[in-house]
Amino acid sequence: MNKSTQFEDIQANIKIILAGLWTSVTLCYLYGDYFELYAPGKTQGLVDGHNLLNSPLNLLMAAVVLAIPAVMVFLSLILKPAINRILNIVFGIFFTVVMLLIGISSFSEWYLFYVFLAAVECMITILIVVYAWKWKRV
Repeated sequence: MNKSTQFEDIQANIKIILAGLWTSVTLCYLYGDYFELYAPGKTQGLVDGHNLLNSPLNLLMAAVVLAIPAVMVFLSLILKPAINRILNIVFGIFFTVVMLLIGISSFSEWYLFYVFLAAVECMITILIVVYAWKWKRV
């Protein structure tokens, strides 16, 4: 084989893989919430207060839930393997289930983008669970 067509293939550390996956899913969550602002009636609902986040407690709960994937980017890099693996499996399963429910309940013409992103997010969180589950033992 010609050396000019060969590339070095370095095995990525599991922690970097997990952090990258959490980064990807966090960006998809952000894109979905941003694109949702373009759905008919959404911004008017925000102005009128007719939306799911219409109370301080609901806003706090949403902030807590959405902070988890963002914080998992960092935690995946610094936590010890045992707790790291457990958190990635637990939160990966949790967010897969949440996005399956949201994707199913969002099925309409104006929310096809949301269904698509929910499917991508499910694939990413399933990958998180698989990578964490298969974490090599020493």
